[in-house]
Amino acid sequence: MLQGAGAVAQIVGKLYPQLSKSHRKTADYVLGNPFRAATMTIDELSEAAGISVATANRFSHALGFDGYASFRAALVSDFATTLAPVEKLRNEVQRSATSAEIMAAAFENDIHNIEATRRMLSPEQCEQAVDMILAAERIFITGFGASAYLAGLMAHALEPYVRTVSSVALAGGPSQAGRQFFKLDSRDLVIPMVFPRYAADTVWLTQRAVEKGAKVLAITDVPGSPLAPLADVTIFAQTDRKLSPTSDAAALILIQALCDAVAHRASRSVQAASQMAEFVLPWLYLPQQQRPGTTPVGKPTRPAGRTAAKSKGKTKA
Repeated sequence: MLQGAGAVAQIVGKLYPQLSKSHRKTADYVLGNPFRAATMTIDELSEAAGISVATANRFSHALGFDGYASFRAALVSDFATTLAPVEKLRNEVQRSATSAEIMAAAFENDIHNIEATRRMLSPEQCEQAVDMILAAERIFITGFGASAYLAGLMAHALEPYVRTVSSVALAGGPSQAGRQFFKLDSRDLVIPMVFPRYAADTVWLTQRAVEKGAKVLAITDVPGSPLAPLADVTIFAQTDRKLSPTSDAAALILIQALCDAVAHRASRSVQAASQMAEFVLPWLYLPQQQRPGTTPVGKPTRPAGRTAAKSKGKTKA
């Protein structure tokens, strides 16, 4: 039996002239909404398509499937990565649990991910990753969706120890990142990060970076990730999660660990960190610090009009 929404569409196309009127109505809905249909129970599909549950089941048999379950499985297989979190969520919400139990399970989930990520570290790849970062003339970090925030945090952490680093994940979006990648060459390093569900823009921009001759250090989840074959070096974070598509905790700790390794290896890292701290001192809060035009912290003053009115009231009394 062929699998996948594409295969289902082919089957429907071949059999469509032979289908009954009600089955054609079902087929029209499925072909017009393959992703939505893949997420539906038989009751939900029957309601959405305006047919009976029995018709939905007979439609599945008419296409050559054993029943609705196998028909839906064929639809789901084409969207496996995208729908996996939905299916996990569907199963989890049916399980009775308190909020405290769910939160405790989330902690256990991330502890497991972090331990698995640590075990996946390759000493050789760790050294190569640090070498690439320290040798690059310019570093561009990219990621979209939740990875955009991770990219920004990584750029922030690397700032004291490299000459030029920027996150191209936020302002301007993929098209602005493409404008910056136009100037890439072999002296540059691109650090793309992508986790399920994989953002296509990150993969496409990485392909362009490779075409321009830039080095690529990928941060992703598994060797089967679309970034892995494009990268010179890849480091992996396990990001499984039960109630959402991706756990960012292990990925963030991996990024912080890599930045620590860079700080340890960077020349004059202590001096650089000290100079950075001194430079940003005016923007940091310090006890008894007062900026021009403000009152000391902890001693708020009342508006002059309010104070005068209160004093005037006391005088009348």
